[in-house]
Amino acid sequence: MSKTALSRLLAPLAVFGAVLVAMAALNGGAASPPALSAGGDLGRPSGDPLRDAQAAVRAAPASATVYAGLGDAYLSRARESGDPGFYSRAERAFDVALRRDQRDVAGLVGAGTLAGLRHDFGTQLRLGKAALKAAPELARPLTVIADAQIELGRYDEAGQTIQRLVDLKPALASYARVSYFRELHGDVDGALAAMRLAVSAGGSPEGTAYVQTLLGDLERARGRTRAARDDYRFALREVPSYPQALTGLARLDVAGGDLKSAAARLRRATDRLPLPSSLTLLAEVERAAGHLRAARADLAAARVQHALLGKNGTRPDAEAVLFEANHGSPARAVRLGRRVWQAAPSIRSADALGWALTRAGHARAGMEWTRRALRTGSRDPVFRLHAGLAARDAGRVREAARHFAFALRGRAALSPAAAALIPGAAR
Repeated sequence: MSKTALSRLLAPLAVFGAVLVAMAALNGGAASPPALSAGGDLGRPSGDPLRDAQAAVRAAPASATVYAGLGDAYLSRARESGDPGFYSRAERAFDVALRRDQRDVAGLVGAGTLAGLRHDFGTQLRLGKAALKAAPELARPLTVIADAQIELGRYDEAGQTIQRLVDLKPALASYARVSYFRELHGDVDGALAAMRLAVSAGGSPEGTAYVQTLLGDLERARGRTRAARDDYRFALREVPSYPQALTGLARLDVAGGDLKSAAARLRRATDRLPLPSSLTLLAEVERAAGHLRAARADLAAARVQHALLGKNGTRPDAEAVLFEANHGSPARAVRLGRRVWQAAPSIRSADALGWALTRAGHARAGMEWTRRALRTGSRDPVFRLHAGLAARDAGRVREAARHFAFALRGRAALSPAAAALIPGAAR
């Protein structure tokens, strides 16, 4: 299948950092349990993957593969808990694996996945390519490579890698990446079609809930709130209290004016998984509802989470820039945004820097960066809102109106504070 055919036939903010871990887990690992394949005595599984991985290390301490399995288990625990402290433990496990065998594919893929989660995309790409060289017949290295290429803004290369991935292993992880690639390029219909293929491909309950939630996000961005609600509810049937699905439903509540229900869902979601983005959304919902003390507490919790990520080796990304621009110092956000762009020149980084500049009173410069953010044709409502506000403040009224029309259609994808900007900006 050619790249053009992929775009035609099969035709996701990122914190794509969440996609990386989930997809790495869903794409499968060793053909047999690590300790068994290494000749160790694993014993009866406990039902706790982390405990079993630790037992595997005790059974076969000389095996690179079992240490890589332990690193994967720590990444899974980080994903489930939102505790970035598990990143450091995963790093130590992958380091041991690669000291045992520098060509161990599981170790290279795991270390590459961790690098991506920490927003070190150059290292992620290097490790992914090393894994592919060691095992060119496997799909997992391609997922690491494609994710890094997207975050580095190398979209043509990413399209070729994703095509190769689809050809090699047409499954949930490959279809999900096709969907995200199409979404970035403004092909929303194609993104939906590919994500439906990801859902139908099946997988673990968590994997199915994950892609069903992404499908809901795509429908919500199109303004199809009923379809989005059905998708989120399906995800919750697969995994009750799944945080990302609860957050999706909360965004629909916000769009419908039900701030009380939105806040209740977001509290459930953040109690289980305190992501900075979800805590920030909860703060904006509480503020819109007039609960200013609760909003300040939620923003403080989001700041703590950003700080914890930094202490555990995670570099700032576009989300951190937007947080600083909206809830901190726009001037600091500009400086941070330039650093993020230098490290990862993606359209997400361009949008964040453009918005920081606009918030800092440099609308013309902001407009130029928002244009860069739209160079792939993205219809992201947040991108379009930022572009509209920058263009309006720079005196480009017609350009602003075009962007506001896109943002208005995707209003259900916006936070309360962002959505409130559309009517005032459009007058």
